[in-house]
Amino acid sequence: MPRTRFAPDRGLATRMVTTMFLIGLLYVVFVGALMVLLRGAWPVILLVAGVLFVAQFWFSDRIAAFAMGAREVTPEQAPELHGAVDRLCALADMPKPRVAVADSDVPNAFATGRNQRNALVCATTGLLRRLEPEELEGVLAHELSHVAHRDVAVMTIASFLGVLAGFMTRMALWTGLGRNSRDSSAALVALLVPLVSAIVYVISFLLTRLLSRYRELSADRAGALLTGRPSALASALTKVTGQMARIPTRDLRRAEPYNAFFFAPALSGQSLSSLLSSHPTLEQRLDQLGRISAELARS
Repeated sequence: MPRTRFAPDRGLATRMVTTMFLIGLLYVVFVGALMVLLRGAWPVILLVAGVLFVAQFWFSDRIAAFAMGAREVTPEQAPELHGAVDRLCALADMPKPRVAVADSDVPNAFATGRNQRNALVCATTGLLRRLEPEELEGVLAHELSHVAHRDVAVMTIASFLGVLAGFMTRMALWTGLGRNSRDSSAALVALLVPLVSAIVYVISFLLTRLLSRYRELSADRAGALLTGRPSALASALTKVTGQMARIPTRDLRRAEPYNAFFFAPALSGQSLSSLLSSHPTLEQRLDQLGRISAELARS
């Protein structure tokens, strides 16, 4: 990983390596099970798995930007946003990512891209309208720390297995199983393939959510230490989370699938349990920022 001035986080690195090992092991078991169950279709399985992985990893920035309706902006179109990103990148000694804006009233931001040189940082119009300059810099520092620590790429790879599991279930039911619907073995395969896929999806989902919660705390800490203003980030968090309740439900539901990449989760209706959440609670994040503020005051 290229060196930056973002605070290193061994805990995050250890968790990312562990999660990727477990996800990789799960991937091997899953593909092996599909090859056994769908014996005649194993070349298709490997081909589809490979194509999906390359597409998701290589084009993750474009996929996320398209899904969120983000458009790249020039310094002339968004001078304050570009200025904040320029200052933070100079402070962190890292390449400047592409800068985008999403036309959404949901106050949020996200970073995506497989590495620092292919990264994209996006803020919504709702966020830009609500935050003060120092608060915006705190949010952007949080997002840039995701890029610097490469956890955007890790989350993209980790989420791939869940995508593959769902796709393989549909493909198996739609193609291979239909040809031998009268065969008793086909009926067994029709039961086992969705079952195996569902189990794999649940395990990969829980692993990625566990990692996601830690990466958010790590990004809060790294961003606060880089700017030296944890109170600004805490203020932004409080403001963004409080404003979520005023956003129309349809807009929150549209944003929910991308919660793992957001600064703060967009949740419609009742909040998910801590086990399923992509983010730590607001109280946990504010408590950590309070401790960082006390540490900086003593130093």
